[in-house]
Formats: sequence, structure tokens, C-alpha cells
Amino acid sequence: KSDDNGANPVTEPTGRFDNLPQDLILQWNETALDAMGGLSYEHSHYGAYVNVMMHLAMHNALNAIEPKFETYHFEFTDRDADPVVAASKAAHAVLLLLLPDAQALIDLRLNEILSTIPAGSAKTKGLQLGSIAAETLNAFRQNDNPGADPFGLVEPSDVPGVYQTVPPFEIVFGPTWATMTPFGLESIHQFRSAPHPALNSEQYAAEFEEVKTIGKLNSDSRTEAGTIAAAFWYEYSEKGWNRIARVVASNKGLNLYESARLFAILNMGLMDSYLAGWDSKFHYNFWRPYTAIRAAANDENDLTQPDLTWEPQHVTPPVQDYPSTHSALGNAGATILTYYFGDIPFSFSSSTLNEMNTERSFPNFMAAADENAESRVQGGLHFRSACDAGQKLGDDIGQWIILNHLKPVQN
Repeated sequence: KSDDNGANPVTEPTGRFDNLPQDLILQWNETALDAMGGLSYEHSHYGAYVNVMMHLAMHNALNAIEPKFETYHFEFTDRDADPVVAASKAAHAVLLLLLPDAQALIDLRLNEILSTIPAGSAKTKGLQLGSIAAETLNAFRQNDNPGADPFGLVEPSDVPGVYQTVPPFEIVFGPTWATMTPFGLESIHQFRSAPHPALNSEQYAAEFEEVKTIGKLNSDSRTEAGTIAAAFWYEYSEKGWNRIARVVASNKGLNLYESARLFAILNMGLMDSYLAGWDSKFHYNFWRPYTAIRAAANDENDLTQPDLTWEPQHVTPPVQDYPSTHSALGNAGATILTYYFGDIPFSFSSSTLNEMNTERSFPNFMAAADENAESRVQGGLHFRSACDAGQKLGDDIGQWIILNHLKPVQN
């Protein structure tokens, strides 16, 4: 039975759902990744948006047939629809809407699945239900405008602490995502981060020196473990945490309904972490270490010293420092996966470690989230306070999603 306050909320399939393919949700999750361009896609927020829309539509379609969990703003029911067809058609319709250039790939996946289902009223009803689930969700989110121009301009400023572009970028990324309505939170600023350390504080000076020393390109002070972590976790968080979920869900053999719910609330948490994180980033508009270290002579802190040639270990993303949304997504993902599976060890690979497909192992999800946050300091991308604030934001969002959305229903 599902437990709203504990781990391992796994239901056993019963009756007509005994023989449903357990990996259907995972297959569509990978199809979405391929349709977005695979590991090379560059619009992180759009990728997270595709994932949450697709998985919510699939979850809604399934629970319209047999309500095991609450739906997401969806009241339609059809007990006679085929669940595999309904979930697949919902995924197909969402992906076609958001990724029309990948129609051939998306159609191929659906046709492969439909070819295994015999003709009949259940199949027809499944196709209808899947379409309705996708259309209803799209109508509910009609004001999102995820395809808006993601590039914003940055006004040059000499004011200490104010965000400035970091080479090679001359833009700030995704300003419209700082105002989008979240999927699960009550408002985008519900968990807005507390203010960052003041520029003239000793804490800021200590964090400045830390990232200046260990985050520097080819730093002699950074350990080999730090260098590996910085590369391993550099990929977009929504890619990595969906991959972790696929690995663990496959190993645990979740049934179709549990997998659908898992990926729906996971991606709701990841998407809202981007949105809430962007709200805080644009609210504080705090500079990155690259700018701070080079402009330290003017930061009004006698404990910091400039380095006009300083470069970070990894390319700095074109958005403000505080908070680290990479850390927020990591902790939101870890919180939700811990709720599902408890403290379990797992292994997975990253697309950005130099040794491609090299697996690394972690004792539990939170340990992975901690290293994920730490990697941003090791890579020279964030001050530590930004990572700490991001982790708290992710914790808050993950808990909120778990306690308030897609909860088990009493049959």
C-alpha cells in the first residue's frame, strides 16, 4: 500500500492490470529524451517541461481507467479503455505538440506499442482517452508559453554584486521562466530563498576564497575526487535525475501505475525547482564567481583579492548565481526518490564525465544530492551559500509535492 508519510509506497498490480508492461513509462521517458535531441539537447527548462507534461498526461490517463492515485486537474473517466494504449497515446500527443520536428520518432514508438494490442473497443477507447488527457492538460497550461525566446539581455553594471554575463555567453538564460506558474507549488515564490551573505561579510569572503581556490581551472588545490564530481554532475539535472529514476524503477520492478506516478511527481518537482529557482535568481540578481573574483577590488570587502585572469573549471551557465538550481533539482529529486524507495544504494552513469558511461555508486539518494551540490563549487560555478540555498529549496519543493499531489485514493 502507498504510505503518504513513508518510503516504498508500492502497490501490487491486481486483476486486469496483472500483466501490464512495467517498463512502458520508462520507454516513453527515453523516447522523450531522444525526441528532444538525446544527450545533446541544450534547453534545460524546455526539456523539464516536456517531461512533466508527458508524465502528468500519462498518469492522468491511467488513473481515469482505475483511480489508484489523484489526478492532476483531470476529471474524465473511462473504465473500459486499454491502459497501455491510453498512456501511450497521452505521451504521443504531448510529445507531438511540444516536439513536432520529432514526429517520425514519436509516431514510430506509438505504432510499435499499438501493434501489440488487438483491435477492439478497449483499444479505440484508449486512444480517445489518451488524446483527451493530453488535450485537457495542454488547455490547463495554455498560458505557459514554453517556446518563448529563452535569451534575455543584461544591462552592463559596475555595481558590486550585480549579475553580469560570463564568457562565452552574452545573454541571461530564460527570463520568462522566472514568472511561469508552477505545476505543484501554490506560487513561484512560495519557498523563495533567504538573502545571500552580504558582500562585506566574513562569510562571503570565506566562500569567495574557497571557490577561487578549488574552483579554478586546473586548480592544484582541488582533489581528484572533486574534479571527477564536477564533471560527473555537470550535465543538466533533469537528464541525470530521470536517468537515476529509470535505473532504480527498473531494478525495483515498479508496476505501471506506480511508475507513472513516480515520474509524474519527480518531474513536477524538477520543473518547479527550475521555476522557483529562477524566481529567486532574478529576484537577487547576484553575480557569479567569475565576475566576483575578477572585480574583487571593488566589492567593498577588504578580505577578498582580485584575480583578473581567473577562469572556472567548467563553463558557467548564463544565469545568476543565487540560488543554485542545479542543487535545488538534485535535492528535490533525491527527496522524492527517497520517499519512494528509502535509503538504498544505486549506481548510474553521466553523459558529461570524460570517461563516458562510467558508472559511479552512491549509498543513497541524499548522498548523491550532496555531491551534486558540492560539484558546483568544485567546478567554479557557484558560491557555497548558493548551493546550500538550492538544496534547501529542493528539500522544500520535494516535500511539498509529495504531501500535496497525486496522493493515493481509497478504492
